[in-house]
Amino acid sequence: MKYLFVVQGEGRGHFTQALVMQERIRMRGDEIAAFLVGKSSARQLPDYFLNQATAPVIQFESPNFLPAAQNKRPGLWKSVFYNLLKLPVFISNMNFIRKQIKLYEPDIVLNFYELLTGLTYLFMPPSIPMVCIGHQYMFLHRKFRFPKKSPVELFFLKFFTRLTSMGADRRLALSFYPMGDDISRHIVVVPPLLRSEVTRLEPVKGDYILGYMLNSGYLSEISKWHEHNPEETLHFFWDKKDAAERLDISSTFSLFRINDKSFLKQMAGCKAYSTTAGFESVCEALYLQKPVLMVPAHIEQECNAFDALRAGAGIVSDNFDLSALLQSIAIYKPNTLFRRWVANADTLIFSELKEVYLSHKYPERKGLIWNYHA
Repeated sequence: MKYLFVVQGEGRGHFTQALVMQERIRMRGDEIAAFLVGKSSARQLPDYFLNQATAPVIQFESPNFLPAAQNKRPGLWKSVFYNLLKLPVFISNMNFIRKQIKLYEPDIVLNFYELLTGLTYLFMPPSIPMVCIGHQYMFLHRKFRFPKKSPVELFFLKFFTRLTSMGADRRLALSFYPMGDDISRHIVVVPPLLRSEVTRLEPVKGDYILGYMLNSGYLSEISKWHEHNPEETLHFFWDKKDAAERLDISSTFSLFRINDKSFLKQMAGCKAYSTTAGFESVCEALYLQKPVLMVPAHIEQECNAFDALRAGAGIVSDNFDLSALLQSIAIYKPNTLFRRWVANADTLIFSELKEVYLSHKYPERKGLIWNYHA
């Protein structure tokens, strides 16, 4: 089988999931034709992704959230107006996506939550089947539980998620825990995609707190805590443009430019982990049995954090209260079932991909399980 990947270029999780799928697809002797990556001018593609991608990486401009004041939470309405002004560019790029699908002729388009792919399948649908994969598709599941947050924000989150998957044959919802499929919405619940490097690590309890912050505005908050607690060693990763590989703020506080190998090594050796509640790194911490402080930066991460609490990941806060994280270490209980759930990922995911492929190659099969029209 031949795949074409389309990846949302915001944050670390989608890139990591795409690389995991690349590894597992190639192990089966299948092919990835290319990576189409929707990016914004505010983000650089991480070196680890560019270095590990084994197929051409083709970038295009895609809608994104703009940081709000202090570069922390994204500004919703500011982002909406900004993206509306760029609508002609986005329409052009939808046509570009369609042409790339026609050029490469894959058997399946695998979409990692990229909005323009869903819109392409809505307004100018290609003949190639699309499968969408991401934790966000849990938000469309009838039995998913949401935190008590703004109904408007939750509506737009679910609306955006639907748009990314318009025309999809399957929505593969990555989940912290098993849950029944939502057949009426064509959602299949599957385990997280963890890199083989994670599953090979042997965790040890170190003497430092590891952290990851997507937006650099959190630096002042963490620095202030460090001033009052200089005895605690902090290792934080960030993705600031042109940042040094390592920047030592003090003898016990260091900032590292995002690097996947270094990050995982430090994850395995930390005593606790603090993050803005991205799904991927919380799963890695769960697997390595590290207590987590989750500081959601937007509504999607607020839902991630609420969901992760059910899996016993750690605690949630409105700020980087590392004191609370330190206190939680004593009462943390590892989720020993999580590793068993992760071990089922390949079986569940590739059985769905095979079914989609066979249903389109042999149309008479379509409808034996599902007869889906987005």
